[in-house]
Amino acid sequence: MRDVYIVSAVRTPVGRKNGALSGLHPVAVASLPLQEVVRRVDLDPAAVEDVVMGCVTPIGEQGANIGRLAVLNAGWPVSVPSVTLNRMCGSSQQAIHFAAQAIAAGDMDIAVGAGVECMSRVTMGSDYPEQFYAGIPYDLIPQGISAELICDKWNLSREDLDRYSYESHQKAAAATAAGYFKAEIMPVTVAHNGSQVTLDYDEGFRSNVDLAKMGQLRPAFRADGRITAASSSQISDGAAAVLLASAEGLKRHNLTPRARIVARVVVGSDPLIMLDGPIPATRKILARAGLTIEDMDTIEINEAFASVVLAWLKEIQPDPARVNPTGGAIAIGHPIGATGAKLMATMLHRLERTGGRYGLQTMCIGHGMATATIIERV
Repeated sequence: MRDVYIVSAVRTPVGRKNGALSGLHPVAVASLPLQEVVRRVDLDPAAVEDVVMGCVTPIGEQGANIGRLAVLNAGWPVSVPSVTLNRMCGSSQQAIHFAAQAIAAGDMDIAVGAGVECMSRVTMGSDYPEQFYAGIPYDLIPQGISAELICDKWNLSREDLDRYSYESHQKAAAATAAGYFKAEIMPVTVAHNGSQVTLDYDEGFRSNVDLAKMGQLRPAFRADGRITAASSSQISDGAAAVLLASAEGLKRHNLTPRARIVARVVVGSDPLIMLDGPIPATRKILARAGLTIEDMDTIEINEAFASVVLAWLKEIQPDPARVNPTGGAIAIGHPIGATGAKLMATMLHRLERTGGRYGLQTMCIGHGMATATIIERV
């Protein structure tokens, strides 16, 4: 199998629900990072042999293979194909995996893994059946209830959840103020509230978040529960893209590698508790890579809910300072189909900024699954 390298990774700002990006059609949003990811390395898009696009709700404005529509809207040659996939919250991380696997297998030399979700315009779950097939031998419950089950299993308190969520906002605000996200974000100019606005920052985080007010919020999913809106990821809009290449592709197109993909895994987990998949996924990928959690210089575990990260922390026991150090989906937002590629862009740029070597990304997924990736800065 051939090595696969990350050449470029870029994302739009994450727009909050009904925020600045909500006026853009999802096809337009998806095409933005496609244009930018090749522009940044001066690559002719005709060299791209496939675009794998993640999208969790591929219906309505996000339907009809939005990946292909985004490629065409980006002005790329018609010779560039695209496919859209749905592995729920892990969709664009899986898109990166599939694109990388095609390169590793020798089928391609240049490919893009990307993702999009405009949750302001296409409601999460709108592609669900009115009723799940009755023959499935598991209770398919809302993710919020699963997040509560994690609280029960790992004995997580309301105070634990609120404190973690508060710190996510603080980290995101500090990282934004320090300019840490500028290299990975492409500014987007849009018409919003009657004027032209250039959005070059994530809209979701709050620099003045109040921990005491968080403690006054009602539980969101269970009357006696601990998960609130504050300890849940935000409904968001956005897109991201990651350009991948083989060694041959690097040489042919005069590209500079920035990181190597070391390992990729996907696992299934209990569909009832649903969101604990990052625990076995992390153990599996570390074993496959022959590395330890102590080898990871930075870690991104998606903040679908605060309980997901806190349970993972209890089980894996990493250095907490290396985990989501610039905040996560609780503060910044979770455009579900785009988040995997977005986190990859964040992790790559952080490794470059800090001089770290290895990064681990993992995400919980609906119906009980998880993805994980390890990259090495080169």
